[in-house]
This record gives sequence, C-alpha cells and structure tokens, in this order.
Amino acid sequence: MMFKFEKNKIRSFLMAGVLTLASGAALLPVAPAHAQAARVLPDFTDLVDQVGPSVVNIRTVEKVAQRSGNAEMDEEMQEFFRRFFGQPMPNIPRQGPRPNRPQQPQEEERPRGVGSGFILTTDGFVMTNAHVVDGASEVLVTLVDKREFKAKLIGADKRTDVAVVKIEATGLPAVKVGDISRLRVGEWVMAIGSPFGLENTVTAGIVSAKQRDTGDYLPFIQTDVAINPGNSGGPLINMRGEVVGINSQIYSRSGGFMGISFSIPIDEAIRVSDQLRANGRVSRGRIGVQIDQVTKDVAESIGLGKAQGALVRGVEAGSPGEKAGIEPGDIITKFDGKAIEKPSDLPRLVGNTKPGTKSSLSVFRRGSSRELVVTIAEIEPDKPAKRAAEKEEPAAKPQASAAAKSLGLAVSDLTEAQKKELKLKGGVKIDSATDAATRAGLREGDILLAINNTEVANAKEFEAALVKADKTKPVSVLFRRGEWAQYALIRPSR
Repeated sequence: MMFKFEKNKIRSFLMAGVLTLASGAALLPVAPAHAQAARVLPDFTDLVDQVGPSVVNIRTVEKVAQRSGNAEMDEEMQEFFRRFFGQPMPNIPRQGPRPNRPQQPQEEERPRGVGSGFILTTDGFVMTNAHVVDGASEVLVTLVDKREFKAKLIGADKRTDVAVVKIEATGLPAVKVGDISRLRVGEWVMAIGSPFGLENTVTAGIVSAKQRDTGDYLPFIQTDVAINPGNSGGPLINMRGEVVGINSQIYSRSGGFMGISFSIPIDEAIRVSDQLRANGRVSRGRIGVQIDQVTKDVAESIGLGKAQGALVRGVEAGSPGEKAGIEPGDIITKFDGKAIEKPSDLPRLVGNTKPGTKSSLSVFRRGSSRELVVTIAEIEPDKPAKRAAEKEEPAAKPQASAAAKSLGLAVSDLTEAQKKELKLKGGVKIDSATDAATRAGLREGDILLAINNTEVANAKEFEAALVKADKTKPVSVLFRRGEWAQYALIRPSR
C-alpha cells in the first residue's frame, strides 16, 4: 500500500511536468518576483520622457573690453613668435591713435560657458551649480521646447556649489525631489545634461558610493555615470524619476570622464536653495575651533579606543567654543547627539545649525567624557592665528632626569608672563628635543601639556608623570605649538 501511494505520487508529479512543458514554461524553480526584476536591465526611456522636459541648458555671457584690430593683430603676432621663435614678439613702439577715430573703451559680450540645470518649481526657479554662473554678466536658460529666457541670479553658494536662478515663466514641468536616505549603493541612476554643449544628452550608471568625503563642505554621491564639462548643474535621477543629486564634479587626469563622478545630495542642495530663495545668501553656524584627525595610535594611547571624533588643535579667543569651555587637545565625539566619526562631520553639522542655537557637545578629555553646551555663532571669515611671543625671560632649567632623557626631552617651567600670553594654567616648555622626542615630531619651544592623560602644571609634575608611566609602552603626550595643540607618541630609547 505504501509503494502504491508513492507510485501515484510520482505519476502525478510527472503529469504536472508534462502539462507545464506543454504550456511552454520551463520546469525550473520559480524565483521570487523581486529576484526576477533584479536580473532585468533597466529601461530608461520612460524616465527620459518623464524628467527630460524639466532639464534645461544654461549658457552664460560675460562682458569684456572690446579689442581693436591692432590689439588683435598683436595677439596673433605674439602667438606666431612664440610658436616659431620660442620667444615673445619684440616690443616695437606703435603709432599713435588715428585721427577722427573714437578712443572710448567699449565692451562686448562673449560666451563664457555652458552648463545644465533643472526646474525646481513650476513658477520658474531653476537649480544649477554655483560655478556654472560664477562671474557671468548674463545667464540664458533654454528649455527642451527651445524657448529661451534671460534668467535672474537669485543667489549662489560657493561652499556647496549650489545656485538658484529665476526665469519669468509659469506652468513649467518641475522635477520630483527624491529621498536621499533611500538611495542605495549599486542602484541604477541616470543623468541628463549638456556635455560639451550637446543638449539633452542622457547617460546612466550606478551609485558607486555614498557619503564620499572629498574634502569639500558636503559628502558627495559617487557614481560611474558619464559626466563631462557641460553636465555640471544637471540632475542625477533614480529609477522612480526623482532627482537625488546635482552633478557637480569628476575625478579626472585628462579633463574628461574617467569613470568617477560626484553629485551633491539633493537634500543638502534643497536646504541651501531654500535659504538662497528666502535671503539670497546662506547663513551657517560656527563654534570657532580648528580641528584635525584622530589617528588609531593616539586613540589607543589615550583610552579613546576607536579612532573617531575631531581633535581640537586650537580654539579662537572669544569664540563660542572658548566660552563653552572647549580646550585644545579635546576630542569632540558628538554634536547634538550625533556621532562624529571623522573630522569633516563636525563642520557639516555645525554649519547646518541655525546661529543662536544652543547645542550639546560630547568631548573626550584626559581619559573621560564630559558634556558641554555651546551657543552657535554665524560663520565669518577665518582670522589669522596669533603667534605666541618667543622672546621670554628664560626660567631656570632643571637637570633632566634619566626618564626624561630616555624620551629625548629637557623641559622647564613656564614663566607667569608666558602663561598669561599663552592663556595656559600650566604646562612645561621643551628646551631641547632629541632622539625619541624628535622622531615623534616634538621640537624645542613646544609646550607640553599632558602625559598619558595626566595634566602637567610644571616640571615637577612632568617628572612625577614619567615615574608612573609604563616603561614598556609608548608615552602619549599632548603638546602645543603656537596656537595649535596635538598628540604625539614617544617611543622611549632602549
């Protein structure tokens, strides 16, 4: 009976297979719908129809002094002499101006550059790159239907490379703005723009990376979408037809596309454009500190563990940071509860905070964390750093101990005048640095503030800290040079 049941079961299965093959379907396991979709290459045609009308071509014009025929001939002759004789044309005195000819300087308009942009609102606000319109005396916007408008510059922000211009038109096809948090690495994206002046050019690729730090004010979206001169300011579009970025930069050794391009995240761009439309400028926050990277060695030596945060190398006098109690050598690990993974995170978070806001800071100092409150000020041009006076009355120099010699250091107490000028409560001055100290980057004149997370107020405390230090491990020191503070690891000489 058992055998019969199994035989019937097999017969039923085979019959089902025959019927399946007869219907033209393969006898294979059916993959989930999302897996099938993943294997299909995308079709961008509908996206082009949907978003294409919202993309514009931007031409800029600049006014220059009109050259006379003689000046033009001079330039041509200069080029002739450079090419064939390897030297500029000799300076030959020219004849005076011809009579009855007006000699007043005149200006002429010349094409300056070509870029791209996209329609942000139906009433004519257009977003592009700041470098596309920088220095232009006139901005001309051409729509897909070939209508051309003279645009008014509403505002441009060079820090983020975002600009907004306005054309007098209504009922325009505005783009849909995407959610940058939903953008994933490996996702297909498309760009529309005017590379080399070729209007309405479509290119596609994938997102190569997010939050790419290039040293600029914003973290970029990296793609392999072909972007060339003229694409600047055009939209980066996801498969839902939403704008997720503004094409802004490329990595290139030749000036042309080499497989790496960068786009400004649309959420950051919208935040900037809202301020430009409201005020014509962007207001950013500042706290007045100079920061640097925290290395792995330093993080381990001071007990931070992970190499994260922003190392404070200097604090501006009278700045919000100084008033909040931030000190050189502090490591800022959080701002308003958001973790600072790398130094560039801090200016971005502070810059996006409205001036006047009270924000919380988590700082790591001398082996422990503490919370500070800082009132954000508005960003202003950087002030030149003050240099501490080097001509001071020398203090008595004690004889260096064996421990100090093993580090290659000889130190002395700071005078009261030095402390006052440097705005320090304590520390010791390095009178000489040799061997291990030199290899660690220390030099004569540096001010040593702490050893292994222990503050040193004078030479006596410096020696006491060295006695406690583990002789088998590198010694972590916090020192100040001029206005800047930083950490160093001294590996004692054997």
